[in-house]
Amino acid sequence: MKISLMLLMALIPALIIWRVIIYVVYLLIFALRKYIKSKPVRKEKEEYVKTLGGVIKKQRMECQMTQEFVAETLGVSRQAVSKWENGVSQTKGY
Repeated sequence: MKISLMLLMALIPALIIWRVIIYVVYLLIFALRKYIKSKPVRKEKEEYVKTLGGVIKKQRMECQMTQEFVAETLGVSRQAVSKWENGVSQTKGY
């Protein structure tokens, strides 16, 4: 009886360690599956952020601002903001 109890007491930490390892592997698989499924979203974001105009447009759309509001805030014309977003013209670096 004592031997089986001692054996059980020795096995408990090993079982806990294996349970933690299995849980970590489960979490890794879950995270990888989520990452793989998000490929279209990552690709879309990558396309937006390629240019400064893309960043401006993305942020403006997320904040639900108009080109006119952004232009007034920056002290430029609405057409200038439109050109930046469409890549027709670049901002001047002062």
